[in-house]
Amino acid sequence: MTYHASPHRYEAMQYRRCGRSGLQLPLMSLGLWHNFGDTNSLASQRDMLRTAFDLGITHFDLANNYGPPYGSAESNFGQLFKADFQPYRDELIISTKAGWDMWPGPYGQGGGSRKYVLASLDQSLQRMGLDYVDIFYSHRFDPDTPLEETMGALAHAVQQGKALYVGVSSYSAEKTAEAARLLAEWKVPCLIHQPSYNMLNRWIEEDLLDTLAAQGMGCITFTALAQGILSDKYLNGIPQDSRVNRPGGGSLQKAHLSDENLARVRGLNEIAKARGQTLAQMALAWVLRDPRVTSTLIGASSSAQIRENVAALQNLAFSARELADIDQLAREGDINLWAGSSSHK
Repeated sequence: MTYHASPHRYEAMQYRRCGRSGLQLPLMSLGLWHNFGDTNSLASQRDMLRTAFDLGITHFDLANNYGPPYGSAESNFGQLFKADFQPYRDELIISTKAGWDMWPGPYGQGGGSRKYVLASLDQSLQRMGLDYVDIFYSHRFDPDTPLEETMGALAHAVQQGKALYVGVSSYSAEKTAEAARLLAEWKVPCLIHQPSYNMLNRWIEEDLLDTLAAQGMGCITFTALAQGILSDKYLNGIPQDSRVNRPGGGSLQKAHLSDENLARVRGLNEIAKARGQTLAQMALAWVLRDPRVTSTLIGASSSAQIRENVAALQNLAFSARELADIDQLAREGDINLWAGSSSHK
């Protein structure tokens, strides 16, 4: 059946300007990290993408190795884009990344070499059937490649017309500032940083957000729900259908579901109930409380989850007492899988 986007899609979604750029992003963007590979049906993926766009989510975020298997999320998105979203291309922000291992041999193992970064972008465009992406990221900092080389590759992608904007992900505050300076030498602004951030992983508050504001960069966070830990899924233990038990779910580790973390999650759930929200909705609202956060990525395994998450926008305000109570429970939970990349000074 031919897809016709909802005529009401822009009525409820809120948008924020990305740093000092002219680009606005929806407060919630859809991440295709999980549930868009070949282990999930195209019908389910189509339903989620249509639901997201109908709710005003104009930004779809991918990476070269999203799946499983690697590349399949981009290939599946490409099929659905061609079938459903081609007429709406100019209403969409589509992003992808390169940085982690992707194909065999020394040139496909990830990092920031010019060879890998630009070859990866060409592959991504081919899989998605696109002439360009709106945002292209260096997916991680590579200590073995000069940052000048990585940023030069990103600048070249813009000069070729294969990316409108570029950004970085999981870089330290210091390396983010250096990346922005190097890109400026090419007259290419560093648009945005994509860091992990949630109530159990608060590293960006130390100095990254200040650096982004100083550089005029936007911030789009991922793992606002800590891969599902900050939802009602784990309030009574680990369910059988948890990500930790599913193909491609190795990024959520059983150590993350420690008794201490789950005790804090139960306490946070009580605060959410008092606010009239689910825990997931409060966790998303909390990430967006800082105006320096342009958008937060949501992941989903169903269209119902997308609708629940977007409903968080109905209550984004926190009282000083609520924030203080949350701070008593929102402590580091040793769940940041990307700390290695963002620790380079």
